[in-house]
Amino acid sequence: MSVYTVAHSPDADDIFMYYAIKFGWISSKNIKFENIALDIETLNEKALENFYDITAISFALYPYIKDEYALLRTAVSFGEGYGPKLIKKRGKKLKKDFKVALSGKYTTNAMLFRIAYPDAKPIYMNFLDIEKAVVDGIVDAGVLIHESILDFDSSLEVEKEIWDIWLELAKEELPLPLGGMALRRSLPLNKAIESEQMLIDAVKIANSHKKLLSQMLLERNLVRIDDKKLDIYLNLYANENSAILNEIQLKAINRLFEIGFNSGFYNCPIDVNDYLIPKEYEKLRYS
Repeated sequence: MSVYTVAHSPDADDIFMYYAIKFGWISSKNIKFENIALDIETLNEKALENFYDITAISFALYPYIKDEYALLRTAVSFGEGYGPKLIKKRGKKLKKDFKVALSGKYTTNAMLFRIAYPDAKPIYMNFLDIEKAVVDGIVDAGVLIHESILDFDSSLEVEKEIWDIWLELAKEELPLPLGGMALRRSLPLNKAIESEQMLIDAVKIANSHKKLLSQMLLERNLVRIDDKKLDIYLNLYANENSAILNEIQLKAINRLFEIGFNSGFYNCPIDVNDYLIPKEYEKLRYS
């Protein structure tokens, strides 16, 4: 049996999409997963080191790791009319070079923010600390992500939705690509295909048993939010569109890569379709 490390964030959507495997609802005679939960920017940085076999990443990171990792079709999170929020103190007027807290250099929201606000001065910190940094005046503004977008201090207000920045840059209404998963190319192709299918099945089963799985996560204190916020959050970021990338989502990822390349973040243009696991191999192998 092959044992592979699977790294994901401790955020409710990632936990929800993976834990059907952790609870034994999905298993394999050929593959065993060992999971670890770390914040998304740590995972982005570890991916640059080719550290984990399978890892959650920000979509904006992927062009930097394309030679070492294939992009998986599953466990994806997109914003559709919503997403990260740039917040500030109520009534505060931001200067051109305002100081802003971002959740990490390689996150999708950070890239889009830096394109929209090239003169702002980023400070990178754990996303859990961003709201307090704005309230305490350590920074002028901050971009909230994950569960923190659902509820924040009443002294704060939204300056700009990252969704609106995305629409302005994409020039059409496409879902906002936030996070996905990648798999090391050094894994044998048949094991890579099976690993991807296990993760796809995990997301599908999680969605079809949402109430039960959510209850189990809450009872075990595996998520940071209560049942009402968990339901809202999963509807946003871990839903029926999270199981397998569709054509509109693939188009949106390519648009993100195009925006990044045109803005000087990547050294070459890429097409996401060239970097997915070639699933047709399994059919050819046994034909």
